[in-house]
Amino acid sequence: MTELTPSDRFNEEKSVYTVRGSDKPDLEAGVAAIRSVVKTLPVRPGVYRMVDAKGEVLYVGKARALRNRVSNYTQVSRLTKRLQRMVAQTRGMQIVTTNTEAEALLLEAQLIKRYRPPYNVLLRDDKSFPFILMREDHPFPRVQKHRGARRAKGQYYGPFASAGSVTRTLNALQKLFLLRSCSDSFFANRSRPCLLYQIKRCSAPCVQRIDNDGYAELVADAKDFLGGKSNKVQAKLGKSMSDAAEAMDFELAAVYRDRLRALTFIQGTQTIAAEGLGDADIFALACKGGTMCIQAFFIRGGNNWGSRSFFPGHTSEVPEQEVLASFLVQFYEEVPPPKTILLDRQLEEAELLAEAFTERAERKVTLRVPQRGDHVRMVAQAKRNAEEELDRRLAETSTQASNLRQLTEMFELSEPPRRIEVYDNSHVMGTSAVGAMIVSGPEGFLKNQYRKFNIKREETAPGDDFAMMREVLSRRFARLEKEDPDRTKGDWPDLLLIDGGKGQLSAVCETLEDAGVHDVPVVAISKGPDRNAGREVFHLPGGREITLPPNAPVLFYLQRLRDEAHRFAIGAHRQKRAKNMASSPLDVVPGIGPGRKRALLMHFGTARAVKGAALEDLEKAPGISKTMARGIYDYFHPKG
Repeated sequence: MTELTPSDRFNEEKSVYTVRGSDKPDLEAGVAAIRSVVKTLPVRPGVYRMVDAKGEVLYVGKARALRNRVSNYTQVSRLTKRLQRMVAQTRGMQIVTTNTEAEALLLEAQLIKRYRPPYNVLLRDDKSFPFILMREDHPFPRVQKHRGARRAKGQYYGPFASAGSVTRTLNALQKLFLLRSCSDSFFANRSRPCLLYQIKRCSAPCVQRIDNDGYAELVADAKDFLGGKSNKVQAKLGKSMSDAAEAMDFELAAVYRDRLRALTFIQGTQTIAAEGLGDADIFALACKGGTMCIQAFFIRGGNNWGSRSFFPGHTSEVPEQEVLASFLVQFYEEVPPPKTILLDRQLEEAELLAEAFTERAERKVTLRVPQRGDHVRMVAQAKRNAEEELDRRLAETSTQASNLRQLTEMFELSEPPRRIEVYDNSHVMGTSAVGAMIVSGPEGFLKNQYRKFNIKREETAPGDDFAMMREVLSRRFARLEKEDPDRTKGDWPDLLLIDGGKGQLSAVCETLEDAGVHDVPVVAISKGPDRNAGREVFHLPGGREITLPPNAPVLFYLQRLRDEAHRFAIGAHRQKRAKNMASSPLDVVPGIGPGRKRALLMHFGTARAVKGAALEDLEKAPGISKTMARGIYDYFHPKG
């Protein structure tokens, strides 16, 4: 998927920035700024950005005719309250013209993703989707899970709804087709089959247990399966099993039988029957109380590769059709569109969307609302799932709001917190030390806001939890002061929760005082006697302590926050520790690259043995000259 760039798609960009009066919302000033721009606009397709007095993007829109579309914002009486608020904040506009309205639609999605304006419908879950990659840069192709940019040579199958969906499919592929999943370096250094061969999950091409033609046949079968030709694969396996049985090779027949069972199992796990649909995505929208949920099913090759629920942001006062259309444009900014997109409702811009997706996919893409047959049932199931997910979200939001209200009363806050930051540290005897921050809000955990801090200051003594907390908080608030000094981006916390007792609380309060931050409430959570859950003590500045009844809902909520921070901190620590364990003392020796490192390890067995080797022994290692041996010896045995 190639990204559109101004150099090859768009003709010109105009930046018109008009400031009138103060930066406070002023409807007349906003209308005047827009009118001054309208005079210069052409009647042609393009994208416009509305900006406030500070240059922050408020809204990104596209138009078939820029002058006609933008002039609508000057007719205040016809605008919704939401758009009137936007116009009142507008002090300038930025314009990009395009060749077609479809190009404008694609550029609009790119700019919304980049700026995340407050008046655009936003796809909140922008985490990349997982794919299955069949790599083709090796004589024996490897099958693996893949996220991110698709630069590796090979065929990509997806998207899958979750990492779990990919894992289940990869397990099925291993059982069915015995394809390798190991790295190229692991493959190149095998002298005997690994455990996957023993449990019949790999055909062991690394040690020639299968020839090139036999492995190529397995790869072809796997591609047929992922491409939706599972019936063809099933018939082939059935015939092979029968042939083996007739030849009295019952051991081989049992192998084919087990592979058939694996295929039957994966076919039986489809939550919706999608035969005959090919490659398609199914979307349905549900709306209650101003909250919207969009349910998506991903069908590839007639196989259901999972579903996911999305809750778009900034949907207040926005029509459902506009929300769904905006969602689709942003969704397919990252995901390649399939041949067919099934919807639960007609969209006014369906033809334009189809044109834009066709241009992006470089093949025909069709949007339609099914009227009869199995496809109607599939869309109805997506609609039902959307409604059920929305009911669950509303119930959780109601509970969350109640917890935040109780939290406000308990800690005597001025208003329910919109952003809660929870901090914890993790280390083992001072090694691989990391600090962790998790974030929660009215709608739950904001995982894309989580941060980890490698403890790296020399003055932070290993194992000193108080010093670690001071380092983490000082770095966090120094960055906040730099990136958001006016506190307008919503990144400043309304409440800090610290996993610890009075000592941690004191360290945090001192750090905030040094940073000049005096208005962020801080609470430390320590376990009670015998470290029993349910007997936590909440420490507040000034020495006040609070305990709650063991069955209090707000206590369970605070425990979840504390436990999530603990989980994230331990995970970050384990990753760092694993990385440190995988490193070798030879990695930092000058002049030692991968080749010499491998030769030394093959000769001495371990890095510790290399470190303790005599000069004469180092000189005997293959590929190590006397000069290099002297350099290695002097590095590990410095003089004086």
